[in-house]
Amino acid sequence: MLRRNLVVAAAAVPLAALATRAFAQAAPAAAPADGAMSATGDMAALGEAEMKHAKDTGMVGSLSLLQSRMAVEKATDAKVKQFAMWEVAEQETVGDILKSMMMAMDKAQGALMPPTDDEAMAMVDAAGKAELDKLDGLSGAEFDAAYVKANLEGHQKLLTIQETYLTNGTNREHLSVAKLARGMIKEHIDHLTELQSMMG
Repeated sequence: MLRRNLVVAAAAVPLAALATRAFAQAAPAAAPADGAMSATGDMAALGEAEMKHAKDTGMVGSLSLLQSRMAVEKATDAKVKQFAMWEVAEQETVGDILKSMMMAMDKAQGALMPPTDDEAMAMVDAAGKAELDKLDGLSGAEFDAAYVKANLEGHQKLLTIQETYLTNGTNREHLSVAKLARGMIKEHIDHLTELQSMMG
């Protein structure tokens, strides 16, 4: 079993699910005048690269969140179910973190505000919804194998999204989250590869 770094998981773990309507509707912050801090506490305004990073991460992460919530209920393999539980917790955490970074708030709050299924579904595209429908129609070992395969593919997409942003992003907080996410996504890819191999 790969190690789980609880400190990182609580701070900004991977795969981000930015699955709330408020986040989806958020607009880039205006550049602060005379070097003043912006409403989010960041000196740099959020630009096109940050919005794309958040949107792309949100879409793929929301799909992973919904798949994993389904797997918590339907998976029959104990290790697959355990991975799904970790994935749900991590996706909910990152979704909350990135949502708060994208919205002007008077003050930060410590309570986690995970997206509902409806909020997450609003971030998923038509292809992702079709994947969810297909997965929901499976059961037993067939479901477990399909879930692992789908999440492996999703994590590979998430890795590409983070690496792309790390080459052209400028916002300090987004870069920090992307760096942390990249490491955890790589760990998840290794874990999912092991599960896939174990299941044959």
